Amino acid sequence: MSSIRSDPVHRIYPEPIDHFDRLPDSLLLLVFNKIGDVKALGRCCVVSRRFHSLVPQVENVVVRVDCVISDDECSPSSSSYDKSRSAGPISSLFRFLLGGIVKPFQALVQFLGPKRSALNETLNTHSSSSSLSVGPVGPGADVNDGEMEQGGVTHHSPTQVLRNFDEIRFLRIELPSGELGIDDGVLLRWRADFGSTLDSCVILGAASVTKNLHLQVPECGNDGFCPNNSIANVDDNGSIPESFYTNGGLKLRVVWTISSLIAASARHYLLQPIIAEHKTLDSLVLTDADGQGVLCMNRDQLEELRVKPLSASSASKRTLVPALNMRLWYAPQLELPDGVVLKGATLVAIRPSEQPASKKEVSDASWLSTAFEEPYGIAAKMLIKRRTYCLEMNSF
Repeated sequence: MSSIRSDPVHRIYPEPIDHFDRLPDSLLLLVFNKIGDVKALGRCCVVSRRFHSLVPQVENVVVRVDCVISDDECSPSSSSYDKSRSAGPISSLFRFLLGGIVKPFQALVQFLGPKRSALNETLNTHSSSSSLSVGPVGPGADVNDGEMEQGGVTHHSPTQVLRNFDEIRFLRIELPSGELGIDDGVLLRWRADFGSTLDSCVILGAASVTKNLHLQVPECGNDGFCPNNSIANVDDNGSIPESFYTNGGLKLRVVWTISSLIAASARHYLLQPIIAEHKTLDSLVLTDADGQGVLCMNRDQLEELRVKPLSASSASKRTLVPALNMRLWYAPQLELPDGVVLKGATLVAIRPSEQPASKKEVSDASWLSTAFEEPYGIAAKMLIKRRTYCLEMNSF
């Protein structure tokens, strides 16, 4: 009798329908590709078996590194290191130089996060975080598996996380901060393009960045021309003043250039396993939350690295930087249309000395002006209108 009574109820109140089941896989994949973030995708994995089977097909993936795990934090010598940091201006200069050169060698060893066996287990937890290991792998680490034990938590490299994805086309990895330690108020931005070696690098720096709230400057055109902008053209002939050579200005720009190149080459070196495993990649970007540096590789450059292995530096884990031709533009003071004032503004354009002609087809104006987001894109356009200084650098 009970079964007879239940039949009318089920006819009046049918089982609820999950409308997600009515959506095609292609539409769900479109949503997942808009999400991109690996942690959010990991949470999607546990929603249903269908979602779990679709997430590995996502083409657009973003990996955000949350923190840096430094050996100095647990090293007995860390206290002595902290004391040395306040030793005076000379040690400060060495810290600036070594922090920009040594740190990329050791800091970019591997991206880390909690160890799990599947994507949903890897990413779907409030306590999980992607981390970056600084320094050599400790005794508790499994070097062969790319894992590290610290503080009772087992971490793993992003290479392991990304193995859960089968069809990545667009990959973006974001570090929590730039590698180069610079003083507050100093501007340093770089962008590097790599194939099997460095294709090009653009560096924009300034000794200080301030905001002039009272000055109204006419907007610049797309070519960087700013009519009646007397501040931008305070040095009429565009020459570098003599004081630039005597007050340490040139040395500082050299440090910026070398440090940026080493940071870029260290990032490139550590991307090898990801590039080798994901042959569907069309674009790879390795940047940082500060916007200090961006390493870019397009499909042709990615394929070039697979076919022609990179040349590694014998001194450290980074790609060998080839002999370079550099061009430098300088302005003692540069006023941008939005009132931002760059003091000691410097733009450095870098290409290998021996580069195929096919890679030099892009004009300087388009190549340099599109390297940075605004307002620094317009700063690059304004600087290349000034006098050009040529430099050379040996391979290192």
